[in-house]
Amino acid sequence: MPLWGIAIVTLLLTHITIVSVTVFLHRAQAHRALDLHPAISHFFRFWLWLTTGMVTKEWVAIHRKHHAKCETEEDPHSPQMLGIRKVLWEGAELYRDEAENAGTLQRYGHNTPNDWLEQNFYSRHHSLGLLLMLAIDLLLFGVLGFAVWGIQMLWIPFWAAGVINGIGHYWGYRNYEPNDASTNIVPWGILIGGEELHNNHHAFPSSAKFSSKRWEFDLGWFYVRILSALGLARVKKVAPKPQRIPGKYVVDMDTLRAIVLNRFYIMADFGRFVVLPVLKEELQKADDSRRRFLKRARVALLRGDVRLDPQDRDRLQYALRISHSLRTVYEYRLQLQAIWNRTTVNHDKLLVSLQEWCHQAEASGIKYLQDFARTLRSYSLQTA
Repeated sequence: MPLWGIAIVTLLLTHITIVSVTVFLHRAQAHRALDLHPAISHFFRFWLWLTTGMVTKEWVAIHRKHHAKCETEEDPHSPQMLGIRKVLWEGAELYRDEAENAGTLQRYGHNTPNDWLEQNFYSRHHSLGLLLMLAIDLLLFGVLGFAVWGIQMLWIPFWAAGVINGIGHYWGYRNYEPNDASTNIVPWGILIGGEELHNNHHAFPSSAKFSSKRWEFDLGWFYVRILSALGLARVKKVAPKPQRIPGKYVVDMDTLRAIVLNRFYIMADFGRFVVLPVLKEELQKADDSRRRFLKRARVALLRGDVRLDPQDRDRLQYALRISHSLRTVYEYRLQLQAIWNRTTVNHDKLLVSLQEWCHQAEASGIKYLQDFARTLRSYSLQTA
């Protein structure tokens, strides 16, 4: 086989590994977003044993802990806590260290494969698959098989453990503001099977589909749809889509449930339709010196508090001091977030809080805030 042919085969083999990670380990096992047919599920498990030596329970437990303890000292691989270089270049080592934590496996590794093969073969002899893959590569490609095997062994440690866990919490764009630093690296999830859309995933972790905007593409979801059409997969959950009923003006329990369910969409809209228009008006009224500071505060006004560094906080506080309108809409944003963050309060009290928020927003005298509050009343779990 010519070198270009070997290169194509190598990329195909590594791509199958990527698909196995994103469809089987991540979406099906860690988040239970879909069910896979036993045959395809076992193929993915076998392929990962052959090409990565990863144990399903370990990977799932570590990833679930990452979501549960995100951006804290207990997060197994947060670049916010450990530094981007550490996670990017030593992500595999961080994974192996956490895999030795019995408490992590016991608490977060439930409902993963525990059959005879897992107990007596895959988990017990997880390195044997790597040696078998090396033998296959040498048999197929001769001495070049060492290079093919080396690329296979480095593919997941670099792209998944390094790039996704590192850059995916450090650099990129954000559609939503969950309480972490997750980012979408690029809008086209092709090279890493859709895992590039990491911010979307952290906003809706139980969704089998990672793409959210019209211009985004999730290759992993494309494969899930193919498997579904073949009867080899069943999608259990995707991210909710906001429903609004024209002419609905009463803030009732249906409104509250719809707003809590769609809170990330709502906060994104609040930034787009309230914060940014008010900022634009303030920029038009400000003199040159204040205009410069207000422009620099744009990102801080839209970001969640967890992602603000000291410089961003200073810019935010200055903008709120010099602009009464910005301070008002920012405070209303925090009050709206507080409604669904009060998990210990019963629904009746939360409903009263939402009704009061809408009433006060509509009486604020700020047009964009008034329009947003009226729109909020139309949210519903029912279809129009």
